[in-house]
Amino acid sequence: MEFSPEVIKEVEKLLSRYPTKEAALLPLLHIAQREFGHCSLEAEAYVASLLDLPAPRVHGVSTFYTMYNKKPVGKYHVQVCTNISCSLLGAEHLITYLEKKLGIKPGQTTGDGRFTLTAVECLGACGTAPVMQVNDDYYENLTEAKIDEILGGMK
Repeated sequence: MEFSPEVIKEVEKLLSRYPTKEAALLPLLHIAQREFGHCSLEAEAYVASLLDLPAPRVHGVSTFYTMYNKKPVGKYHVQVCTNISCSLLGAEHLITYLEKKLGIKPGQTTGDGRFTLTAVECLGACGTAPVMQVNDDYYENLTEAKIDEILGGMK
């Protein structure tokens, strides 16, 4: 497992922006996830080797943050906030709605690989709850109708 020559150039440029290699750990994990699809133990070990860090250090960081997927996810990773503001405004109902609509439970991926549903602790948008994130895009003030519209546009 290794990055392509083009991505190695991106990594070298990235490393030049930081005072120490370890400071580039989070962005390098993002690159690894983008390139390999998720942050597997093998990807973590590879990142550790690039940064001259112990693999357990990289694993600790990777598993601390929920933004790093430990297993492959679908083309559309649907993450629904379940923190207090979202919960009070119907997040659990929306998760149940998504379960029925997609035919999967949180932590699962549809058979066609299109959608993965995840319940997450916080997306940091309490003022516009309930909220979900699909890949890198936030969707706020959710209703069933908005979810239908959002998912309907995803091919």
